[in-house]
Amino acid sequence: MPVRKTLLALLAALAVAVAPAWSGGTGAAAARQTPPLAAPATATGGTGLRWEACAGVSTPDLRCARVTVPLDHRRPRGRTISVVISRLAATDPARRRGVLLTTGGGPGGPGVPLPASLAPALSAEVRARYDLIGFDMRFVERSTPIGCGQPEEEPGGFWVRPAVPGRFPAEAAEARRYAADCVQASGWALPHATTANAARDMDLIRAALGEEKISYLGGSYAGLLGTVYGTLFPQRVDRFVLDSPVNADTIWRPYEMGRTPAFEEGTVALAAWAAGRHSEYGLGETTAQVRATLTGILDRAARAPIVIGDQAWTAGELGALLVAGIYDERAFGVVAAAFAAVAAGREPSLPFPIRPPRPEDVPGVPADHHTATNIAYRCADAPWPRDPRVYLRDIAAQRDRHPLFGPVNANINPCAFWPPARDEPVRLDGDRTPAALVVAALRDVAVPPSVSKAVAARIRGSRLVTIDAHTHAPFPHYGNACLNATVTHYLTTGALPAADTAC
Repeated sequence: MPVRKTLLALLAALAVAVAPAWSGGTGAAAARQTPPLAAPATATGGTGLRWEACAGVSTPDLRCARVTVPLDHRRPRGRTISVVISRLAATDPARRRGVLLTTGGGPGGPGVPLPASLAPALSAEVRARYDLIGFDMRFVERSTPIGCGQPEEEPGGFWVRPAVPGRFPAEAAEARRYAADCVQASGWALPHATTANAARDMDLIRAALGEEKISYLGGSYAGLLGTVYGTLFPQRVDRFVLDSPVNADTIWRPYEMGRTPAFEEGTVALAAWAAGRHSEYGLGETTAQVRATLTGILDRAARAPIVIGDQAWTAGELGALLVAGIYDERAFGVVAAAFAAVAAGREPSLPFPIRPPRPEDVPGVPADHHTATNIAYRCADAPWPRDPRVYLRDIAAQRDRHPLFGPVNANINPCAFWPPARDEPVRLDGDRTPAALVVAALRDVAVPPSVSKAVAARIRGSRLVTIDAHTHAPFPHYGNACLNATVTHYLTTGALPAADTAC
């Protein structure tokens, strides 16, 4: 994958990342009960779908349709919203097995364009057997989009504040204001922006397509969505590939705080790489020196934006840039060069936008849409602490152990002031969720491999395939031949590996 496309993908994925500390108890969720099996929708044969050109996508063979779903699945005859799906037909109708659904990570990443970008990277055998079906989840881009009334996106599409000592009251007040703005702009939608509801929408998509079962490819947050669907609708699961999945049992605050060590380790890896190239970047001759340079720049930006030319670089923007670097070793060079430029007082040249761009030719998408959607799902999916003292306590503890990333992971955000969800979190039930193929990169920062391994261990009969790489959600674009062959074999034959596989 070219560097520019790689980095654009990384920035799109930052909605499931964090910015460093300069940039909701202890986060333990309330006791949750596994819901009963959801009643599956009846397949309709796809006759009610009207296929047309996809907004914002130039691939002519990719066609889109709208599926009507209830806003509140507890009231199926009440208010409805639309979810947009896309389809790239199987290349060999005689050998077609069914549909392979996919959607974006985040939460909040679009899925409609994904079949067009996936198709060239998938094997001819997979393309022959499956219609590739993408979908924007409820409230994402084409699917009844929401916003929070802000003039632009947050850096990386992720709401985060710097956790600067002495500024907690101001940051808490800003989080409260943002939550109030979201309620004013999209309060009708916020209680229904949950992964469980997105999974229920998936089953209505399945029925609208006329399929008895679906196969699925989901990376990062989309892998979490796959596990929730498998728990709610196990009888509708065919072949599921969960690439670097987030664990439903730890979303969201425990997960975000729990991966702090991986972010620190990722920074060390970037610093070591740059130290070995000091003559090129000038960030430091040792790992410690480079880390100190990066931290110094971020601390400076946390106190006041760094003005270079006509650009004022904030801690959030530079934090999003650093996270893009530690997500994937292929981004080290671009990010090191950018920080070297800032250190020297030069305008950095970036091949990607720091803030998610508004999708072209997709009408009605608010200016702050990706940030709003990401925070909406994270806040509604699971309980967050409401007492600000919990956040203060956790910030202090994290600052001692993980000074760069710990405080921001522990800091307060709008979820502390969010309206309650009208849904129950879905705990992963590994005994009834059908076996899946789980993928992980051993030096993944965004979703540490321990998380993916835990998901594989929880789902009875599943298999784990790993690659030794510093990347995230590696199938299929990372290009590891062993990994891609293993996933292809499973999708085309249904046979999981006899044992966990290290590629």
